[in-house]
Amino acid sequence: MELLTRKFIKDNRLNCSREKAIDALCNAKRVGVLTGAGISAESGIATFRGEDGLWNKLNPEELAGMSGFLKNPQLVWEWYQYRRNIIENVKPNAAHIALAEMESFYPEYSISTQNIDGLHQRAGSQTVFELHGNILRNRCMECGVTLQDDHIDEQMGIPKCSCGGLVRPNVVWFGEPLPESILTTSFEVARHADVYFSIGTSAAVYPAAYLPIEALYHGAFVIEINLEPTELTPLANTSLQGKAGEMLPALWQDVKCKVTA
Repeated sequence: MELLTRKFIKDNRLNCSREKAIDALCNAKRVGVLTGAGISAESGIATFRGEDGLWNKLNPEELAGMSGFLKNPQLVWEWYQYRRNIIENVKPNAAHIALAEMESFYPEYSISTQNIDGLHQRAGSQTVFELHGNILRNRCMECGVTLQDDHIDEQMGIPKCSCGGLVRPNVVWFGEPLPESILTTSFEVARHADVYFSIGTSAAVYPAAYLPIEALYHGAFVIEINLEPTELTPLANTSLQGKAGEMLPALWQDVKCKVTA
């Protein structure tokens, strides 16, 4: 990371103006997006890192790891059902909606998300690569069949598949690899992007955090939107600090105005 930082600062690519970001978006044909927990926090879903992050209060190994699930599957199911109930009662925010609108504007456009809440799809985004899975889906640990959450009977205790195998949330737990095909496709998007967004992510969770770096390396104009500085901030062409639900719609409105002027 340090070598990359020196390279991009040497190339005078450090934090160009907002106007240059607008120009880049106006001229782009291929746009990629990486989103993290920060974008969903504005809809009322707590983040896992940061000052008030859930992992500061809970043991991730007990609630988001295979060992914890096998040790106490009932506890893990109750925890995930609690989170599902939260997600089902929140709505996509203005940032999700702006990203969905952008999809119809660019010939090649996709979102790679670290979030498991499905809010991008609910906002209308069509091409979404879920790097960490989806909390509303489940899968059998034995046969691998995927089940929607509404097919799970909460009254039956720890759910089991018709094959007899334990059913678990279809999300990536600690110590597990990301889905290979989704990760490969996400890196392909980053390599070919004209503009690449990093929105609401700490830029500290790998391998997803490499995506905007990959985009930079291959010549993309990288725009970061986050509440606070990250490891990506000194590398990004433009870094906007603030709420994604405010920053992104305003930026996108300016792009549309310039295109139609």
